Amino acid sequence: MNREDLIHYSEWFRNFLVDQGVTEFWATLLNTAIIAVVGFVLILLLDILVRKIIVQLFKAFSNKTKTSFDDFLVQSNFPKYIAHIVPWSVLWIIIPIVFNDYPKTANFFATLAKVYLVILGVYIIRSILRSIKRYLRQKSDKFNDKPLESYQQVLMMFAWGAAIFFAINVLTGYSVMSLATLGAASAVILLIFKDTILGFVASIQVSVNDIVRLGDWITFSKFGADGYVTEINLATVRVQNFDNTFTTIPTYSLIADSFQNWRGMQESDGRRIKRSLFIKQNSVKFLTEEDVESLKNIGLIKPYLEHREKDIKQFNKRNEVDKSMLINGRNQTNLGVFRKYADAFLHENPAINKEMFLMVRHLAPTENGIPIEIFCFSKDKRWENYEHIQADIFDHLIASIPYFGLELFENPSGKDLDKLKPIPPQS
Repeated sequence: MNREDLIHYSEWFRNFLVDQGVTEFWATLLNTAIIAVVGFVLILLLDILVRKIIVQLFKAFSNKTKTSFDDFLVQSNFPKYIAHIVPWSVLWIIIPIVFNDYPKTANFFATLAKVYLVILGVYIIRSILRSIKRYLRQKSDKFNDKPLESYQQVLMMFAWGAAIFFAINVLTGYSVMSLATLGAASAVILLIFKDTILGFVASIQVSVNDIVRLGDWITFSKFGADGYVTEINLATVRVQNFDNTFTTIPTYSLIADSFQNWRGMQESDGRRIKRSLFIKQNSVKFLTEEDVESLKNIGLIKPYLEHREKDIKQFNKRNEVDKSMLINGRNQTNLGVFRKYADAFLHENPAINKEMFLMVRHLAPTENGIPIEIFCFSKDKRWENYEHIQADIFDHLIASIPYFGLELFENPSGKDLDKLKPIPPQS
């Protein structure tokens, strides 16, 4: 049955209504309404039937193939969108037949059908892009930390832009390819999508320069972000903070502002420990022979003390140094021996990576005392374990300080100040 036959049956039904006494106006209107309802129901049933058939066939086909790309097409509703093309084709054929007596109405619905086809094309493109993104993430690990969502959104932005241009052309009949129209459209797009364009440029630079990956731990003080990157898209970067809150950062800020990425630490062989103990300056002193003998009971530094003591005695004897005063000649200090003890303690600690830089150094004196800085790297880089290792080291060193006759600096508390109050006179 061709188009002329359908029009013939439509006219026959209208003439039948006229023969039954219905006026020409109402017969035409009733004929059009009945055919439109019947056609709509048939197209709706056809859409459901074709969609089920195509989706099931596509699933059966994807289950038999070895590649997983067709599985992702099914998940992104690609078969469902493709299935809509068949009922659309039928709709396109019957619109002139249904509205044969109303040419303007036929043109109106034909225009809507064209716009629907444009939008359907965008959804088909979107399903393909989603499938490609999921396929690439599954196919290779090198894409797991890349901002594929940003690239998908950029392509979708162009797809929707083209769809809008075509829709305008269909609805108005005005060519969108003229220079004036393209210039005005470009200005509007630049104004509306300024942040999107900046985000697109930033996402490319982030990916090419490998600035941030999914899963990186970053600290961005400006936005209060301190946690792992969970999502990178065209406009924002999503960070899950360690308190389980989320912070969204404009993608462009990753190249416009300064932030801290801890990936280098995570990929290295250790995590840095850098902290100081502040020693009271008036607790530093030269060690007497009795002090040295007492400190030899500390196993970690006994070999060092014996070797150092031998060298010092030889030097002083050779130079006939008057040792009636400790300041003369060469001497050991309790602070120097403590630094050596801290260094030996770190070398004996199994949690410290000895292959990386390790140092106990004496910094410039301050109003808060003499800083003795511990600089080393823990083997375990996990935050919780790292903090435990660091705490264990300083717990031990703080408790060890009195054994060397040293004192930690501490600002006076209320009780310390109470001790300085004069005692009231006894009456």
